[in-house]
Amino acid sequence: MKVSVVLPAKNEGVSVGKVVANIVATYPGFEVIVVNDGSSDDTESAARQAGALVVSHPYSKGNGAAIKSGARVASGDVIVFMDADGQHDPADIQGLLDLIGDGYDLVVGARQQGSQASIGRGVANGFYNRLATYMTGRKVEDLTSGFRAVRAAKFMEFVYLLPNGFSYPTTSTMAFFRAGYSVAYMPIHAAKREGRSHIRPLRDGLRFLLIIFKVGTLYSPLKLFAPIAAIAFFMASAWYAYTLGTFGRFTNMSALLYTGSVMVFLMGLISEQITALMYKGD
Repeated sequence: MKVSVVLPAKNEGVSVGKVVANIVATYPGFEVIVVNDGSSDDTESAARQAGALVVSHPYSKGNGAAIKSGARVASGDVIVFMDADGQHDPADIQGLLDLIGDGYDLVVGARQQGSQASIGRGVANGFYNRLATYMTGRKVEDLTSGFRAVRAAKFMEFVYLLPNGFSYPTTSTMAFFRAGYSVAYMPIHAAKREGRSHIRPLRDGLRFLLIIFKVGTLYSPLKLFAPIAAIAFFMASAWYAYTLGTFGRFTNMSALLYTGSVMVFLMGLISEQITALMYKGD
């Protein structure tokens, strides 16, 4: 099978040349594509000199947009996505491809304990994994890892769903689960990145909340909305029992909570139908 390696890169001039050179030396037959996402340094020239095919954005569009640009240009039957900052070891690519050869459609490099990440990001990733495991009913070891191999034809089915920002791994993983495709995880160690990280804790705090809802709505919205509706219904009933026993009446708060629980449930039901329509061709 023909393999394309896609590396999104923004201001990764310090590391991208070394990463590309390593891939080219280790896997001479692979197509290596670097998507230069509006860099202001020498990312483009460094990648080109190392032997990569370079696709350049005139301005920064985001990590997900770079992934989409690379996937559309890639000619391989299998696409490997990895970071250009030196975190991912090209030697691990073969392990991902071996699992693809075993029949899996998506193989994700799951970062193990000891990989370089802040405590905050580690806690957030753990929460994402537990939520995704609940939603899918399958063990999700690393929902947000950007190091993955995928069958190109199946990935392109969902490319329109991918956001332009950093949450493309979440979106693509949940889309594959929803479509019934086979997903596997391979343990990897992520090294400390070279250069400066583009993730900002304050700015990306809202993204944390958005990813939570995206995980739910991409797989089974009712699993997310039904428990919220049940909690609101329980609170309404408990408050009604209290006010009835104390004041002998039904209060506006109980009415509001009952109404809210019904609305949240119906919202989840409608979202479930919309999600089913998104995957009607799969």
